[in-house]
Amino acid sequence: MASILVIDDEPSILHAFRRAFQSPEYEVAAAATGTQGLALAELARPDVIVLDLNLPDMGGMDVFRKIRRIDARIPVLFITGHGTTESAIEAMKEGAYDYLLKPLQLARVRELVGRAAEISRLSREPALVAGDAPPTDRADVLVGRSPAMQEVYKAIGRVAPQDLAVLILGESGTGKELIARAIYQHSRRAAEPFLAVNCAAIPEALLESELFGHERGAFTGADRTRIGKFEQCNGGTLFLDEIGDMTPLTQAKVLRVLQDGTFERVGGNAMIRSNVRVIAATNRDLPKLAASGVFREDLYYRLSVFTIALPPLRHRIEDLPLLVDHFLRRFSPELHKEVVHASPEALELMRRYPWPGNIRELQSMIKWSLLQAQGPLLLPDFLPEAIRSGEPPAGEAGAVADGLGDGEAAEPAVDWEGFIETRLREGSEDLHAEALALMERTLLTRVLRETEGNQVRAARILGITRGSLRTKIRALGLRIERSVWSGDDQAG
Repeated sequence: MASILVIDDEPSILHAFRRAFQSPEYEVAAAATGTQGLALAELARPDVIVLDLNLPDMGGMDVFRKIRRIDARIPVLFITGHGTTESAIEAMKEGAYDYLLKPLQLARVRELVGRAAEISRLSREPALVAGDAPPTDRADVLVGRSPAMQEVYKAIGRVAPQDLAVLILGESGTGKELIARAIYQHSRRAAEPFLAVNCAAIPEALLESELFGHERGAFTGADRTRIGKFEQCNGGTLFLDEIGDMTPLTQAKVLRVLQDGTFERVGGNAMIRSNVRVIAATNRDLPKLAASGVFREDLYYRLSVFTIALPPLRHRIEDLPLLVDHFLRRFSPELHKEVVHASPEALELMRRYPWPGNIRELQSMIKWSLLQAQGPLLLPDFLPEAIRSGEPPAGEAGAVADGLGDGEAAEPAVDWEGFIETRLREGSEDLHAEALALMERTLLTRVLRETEGNQVRAARILGITRGSLRTKIRALGLRIERSVWSGDDQAG
């Protein structure tokens, strides 16, 4: 449950937030004065604080600076009228997460608060290292005691206290963000903000603005000044995921920040200084991209001062039983199951499988298998056909792969009535989200088959950006090579 503290003396604002966050996932507390708000912030350490700039007993900026002294990691969103946006921009420059304009738009409120709550969770929940299966159902755990993972843990310990840029290399689904968070949480900047940006998920035209901000009027639609992540995260740590997808122009600006700590907002001339530690990650062959000129060599050398290479799951297969136990413990209660262990026969089948999608694929497979399971033990019969056969379907790869051919896998029809009946019988309390996820998986698989894996055409058909499509492909565990296949596809 995410806790939200609203510091505002207008009852209508509190009413709007209670309407926007009625679900049990959120808890809303309120304070009518800055003094009350500071006391609640000190006592409860909420996940997100929403703060009005104009309070009856003190200025919103004064309250904000005191909140930063209480815990600089708490994302603060300002509420402001059109006449006070300059003050909100100043707050953003000092580290506020964002600001909301009156009158409030509930969709925008939900979006910003939801993102801020996730940032708060990422920065405050420790990415634990567990040699044995951890006695927790949290997802944020580095599980494994294989020699390969022991080397990763040692690397984290060596580089975390140093104020150096770090490059994390690894296939899709290996857990690069967890490594970035572990570095941050063991660093000297652990009490400062941690922000993450997925460079592949943001349209190319907007990524520069997301990172460096823009001035009002810099381009069509820039109706107000925006503070970018480098400015907002001053003093903290910025995680740039999928940096291999960054355009040359944005690469040049990132290089400049790493070299001398300065940049300019889009459409601006003022030199801005920022002291940010950068942790970057990619699943692409960055040395090869640098050698071919696709990625700047000088930026690559700046980022690769210290490199951590994450092993794929097939190279640390001895960790599989620990990972399986961890995911069973995590997802069984969520799916209202009582499965606590996998049978030796099921584990043996999993060991033989190559796991091209790595930990993310294993996690999806466990959830799928739990939906089929009956009783306290995960048996071979509950596993997908691909796991039981020991081979992924033709053309499977953990991430999006090049070299599309002519083969085509059979496309099983989705038995919607059977799916809904099963989930109702098993007492699902999240059926809407489960059905949407299945629909999206089916839709993307069908469209990518139609385009023979061409993501540009697929994105055009779907009406989304290529970056968004690539993010969905990774999240849903789709494979593209000679055919497009979903890890959840199961005939019958």
